[in-house]
Amino acid sequence: MTAALTQATSSRPSGTTAVRAAALGAGAVLLGFAGLQIALAAGAPLGEHVWGGGQERVLPASMRAIAGGAAIALGAATTIVARQAGLGRPARWITPTTWGIAGYLALNTVGNLASSSGVERWAFGPATAIASALTAFVALRTRCGALT
Repeated sequence: MTAALTQATSSRPSGTTAVRAAALGAGAVLLGFAGLQIALAAGAPLGEHVWGGGQERVLPASMRAIAGGAAIALGAATTIVARQAGLGRPARWITPTTWGIAGYLALNTVGNLASSSGVERWAFGPATAIASALTAFVALRTRCGALT
């Protein structure tokens, strides 16, 4: 009985492993969106699939600049979530910022699901919901980069 219990519990991921896996999953989604924003900033003809679906194929210059800024913000968010999971230096501001990122992604999910763009509704909405949940999990299970 003890051997079976030991084997069952050892096959489950530890708290650290689960938190880091969640951070990596959230980071993958965030970096995917950062890549999309870089493509939009570079003039990729995807405008009708973003920003509510009401844009031209190639975004105007002002929106391309915003897309570039969004790519930077998404890269920073990825770094913050990773640090919260213990994959970098801890800092006091990391935990509340991680919760802010989770909340922002939840709000972004609502916007994506309400979009007239099918891509935002059916692809980006679920992706941001998953990233929000994973980010919240990381924030809930850690405190300044240490497991609670």
